[in-house]
Amino acid sequence: MAMAAILLLILALFSNSKADQDFDVRQHLSTVTRYSAVKDIVDDSFLPSDIPDGCTPIHLNLVARHGTRTPTKKRMRELEKLAAHVQELLKDAKEKNLSLQKVPAWLQKWESPWKGKLTGGELDIKGEEEMYQLGIRVRERFPDIFNEEYHPDVYPIKTTQVPRASASAVAFGMGLFSGKGSLGPGRHRAFAVTSESRASDLVLRFFDCCQTYKDFRKNHGPAVDNLKEPILTEITSALARRYEFNFTRQDISSLWFLCKQETSLLDITDQACSLFSPTEVALLEWTDDLEVFILKGYGKSLNYRMGVPLLKDVVQSMEEAIKAKEDNQAPGSYEKARLRFAHAETVVPFSCLLGLFLEGSDFQRIQKEEPLGLPPKPPQNRNWRGSTVAPFAGNNMLVLYSCPANSSSKYFVQVLHNEHPTRMPGCGGTDFCPFEVFEERIVRPHLKHDYNTLCNVNLDQPKQKPETSKLLQLFRWFFGLGNDDIPSHRVEL
Repeated sequence: MAMAAILLLILALFSNSKADQDFDVRQHLSTVTRYSAVKDIVDDSFLPSDIPDGCTPIHLNLVARHGTRTPTKKRMRELEKLAAHVQELLKDAKEKNLSLQKVPAWLQKWESPWKGKLTGGELDIKGEEEMYQLGIRVRERFPDIFNEEYHPDVYPIKTTQVPRASASAVAFGMGLFSGKGSLGPGRHRAFAVTSESRASDLVLRFFDCCQTYKDFRKNHGPAVDNLKEPILTEITSALARRYEFNFTRQDISSLWFLCKQETSLLDITDQACSLFSPTEVALLEWTDDLEVFILKGYGKSLNYRMGVPLLKDVVQSMEEAIKAKEDNQAPGSYEKARLRFAHAETVVPFSCLLGLFLEGSDFQRIQKEEPLGLPPKPPQNRNWRGSTVAPFAGNNMLVLYSCPANSSSKYFVQVLHNEHPTRMPGCGGTDFCPFEVFEERIVRPHLKHDYNTLCNVNLDQPKQKPETSKLLQLFRWFFGLGNDDIPSHRVEL
């Protein structure tokens, strides 16, 4: 019995060691993850549909996030404050003759790579490459769609007015139309990129035009920060003991941000990220994913229902493509792809409108307008991961197919997430759905929600329950009482 116990202990230690070796931090950075690290992570249990013989793609909708970007000015200043505070701690430790043996050498002499930089938030060179290569792959995958002479009415490219999104659109277009023009050695061509004013862009920046949502974010952001605190406190204590260094909770928050930036922008994983164990990274990633879920995703129905103008725009483009096909309109006289470039705040709600990344019977609960539970805490598995839902350059493509008259339907919609076929719970779990079923089961239930009604603040609405009661529910859940101990409405923050 003693020998068996020893063998089990050795096996457990070996398994944990192997799991740590297999852990790739580049895939666990929530929405700061680079596209190349996660684009081929798929649900192995899902078998994509075989496209029936005779079915051809006739139209494509793309909704994409901008590529990898640099930190904003605010976050760059945060990293400079981190460097200054670390130096203060080092100075204090030396004055008190405390040992610094366990403090990593890189940290003792570290300065922010963005020190003194005056601008931020722009598309990085790695983001340019992501979008350029995505454009090439999309063209190669759908030659039947991108076989026409370029015209802005045939291939409209739309973006928000934020420079990193418009630059992403340009990089994508350069890949999409490379070799199709006469400009330079790459035979590039000019193409149009259009955008709406930030103040009125209901299709791609609906979140910025929705006063109800802005109030929700302002009122409940602090509650989400409070949700993260126990994890940050726990990890702060662990790192302070591990490195015998007086880290604060703000230090750990900034070091986690640095880990994500070093990895995605500089390909450095052996500095800030190496401070954390794989378990700690998984927990920090989960807290980021919670924030995305609560403030941008399924955590509140307003988050995605305000995206109805985008959903309408997508469906309208499909209906117009079907009409062009039915009317036998001449090639080059109608739209074949509508290409949009925006933000995580656009892609995440749109994915929710399609019903992607749900657990079990969650789609039925959404249809009944019932709130969902929060994503399971590690080490439990979960579908909702910011790194796959909306990494840099993350995207949804809806491809409209025309099929032979003897098919069950003349037109089908296939949904691709990050270029891979993805199951739609509203279509029986398939990725290839008859257009009329797609409209009836996925689109129509959302269309009863009017954007103006949702987003205009109604002062006559009954007052909500006090925030403290909901926070208490969340804290109870957070400290491990389990999902069954908290009523399902806990996420309606």
